[in-house]
Amino acid sequence: MRIGECADLSCDCLRSTGPDQWAVHVPLGKLKTERMVPVDAFVCELVQRLRFFRSLDPLPADGRLLARPSGKETLVHQLRDYLHLVCHLLGLSTRIVPHQFRHTYASEMLRSGVGFASVMKLLGHTSPEMTMRYIDVTLSDLRREFDLATSQPRHLAPPPKMPGASLQTGLGGVTDALLSAQHVLEMFRRALPEGASRRCLGRLSNRLTKIITEARKLATL
Repeated sequence: MRIGECADLSCDCLRSTGPDQWAVHVPLGKLKTERMVPVDAFVCELVQRLRFFRSLDPLPADGRLLARPSGKETLVHQLRDYLHLVCHLLGLSTRIVPHQFRHTYASEMLRSGVGFASVMKLLGHTSPEMTMRYIDVTLSDLRREFDLATSQPRHLAPPPKMPGASLQTGLGGVTDALLSAQHVLEMFRRALPEGASRRCLGRLSNRLTKIITEARKLATL
């Protein structure tokens, strides 16, 4: 969730969604949307601890999980400062801001097998273009998705031609890897609705085609 949404969490934000299943109710945020985000036992315990400490706070109860000594903006600044302090104590040289956690969360959810539409819902986005800006897709991600797609095909459309089962070494291996990456990219692109993201990925796929062509020319030299 966004840091502003975190500051707005209510004391009863933890909701039961089934037997041993829980979710955090995220209030209206930046895009005027609210949502339920599934959480694990660790988050449940954390919310319970925050509730306990909130009950001991001398400030009057206002229904929120986190106390606001001087308003919401002050609380947000305090949370940012706490994060910087923790990073400093850990010896991290890179500056980290809370919003980076949303980007990491989105990428890890996709790597864990969560569908693109579900990630959009979890982040509270209203368009695929917004979610695409949050996702970091590496070559290892593409390879894993390719292996999964070829072992468990889910699309009726015939896939592009692929190289043999095992990658070659040298320049041939580079070409095979490029073909694999292009195949996974194309499968992902086809699953997107018409829009800027799909067109952008189409241009990227065309660039990969040109790179593969040049790589094959080098192999003949």
